[in-house]
Amino acid sequence: MNWIILIIAGLFEVGFASCLGKMKETGGTTAVLWGAGFLVCLTISMVLLIKATQTLPIGTAYAVWTGVGAVGTVLVGILVFKEPVTFARIFFLTTLIGSIAGLKFVSS
Repeated sequence: MNWIILIIAGLFEVGFASCLGKMKETGGTTAVLWGAGFLVCLTISMVLLIKATQTLPIGTAYAVWTGVGAVGTVLVGILVFKEPVTFARIFFLTTLIGSIAGLKFVSS
C-alpha cells in the first residue's frame, strides 16, 4: 500500500512542478491561483511522502518519489508546455523509468 501512496505523492510532485510552469506563463490573479495550486500539491505530496517513508527505506522512497516526479514533469513539459521531444530525452526518460522499477523490485 505504501508503494501506491509513494506513487501518488510523486504525481502530486508533478502537479506542483506544473503549477510553477503555469505561474510563469500567467500574471495577476491567475498566477496567484496557480501559486495556490502549487502550495496545495506541495503539501499533499510531502504528507504522502512522509506516510510512505514510515515503512519504506528513506533512500528508496526519496529516489522513487523524485523519479516519478521527474518522469511526470518531463511528460507534462512535452505534452502541455510543448517542450522538444528528442531521442536523448526519451532515451534518458526510459532509463529513469527502468531505474525506478528496479528500485521497487530490489526493495522490501
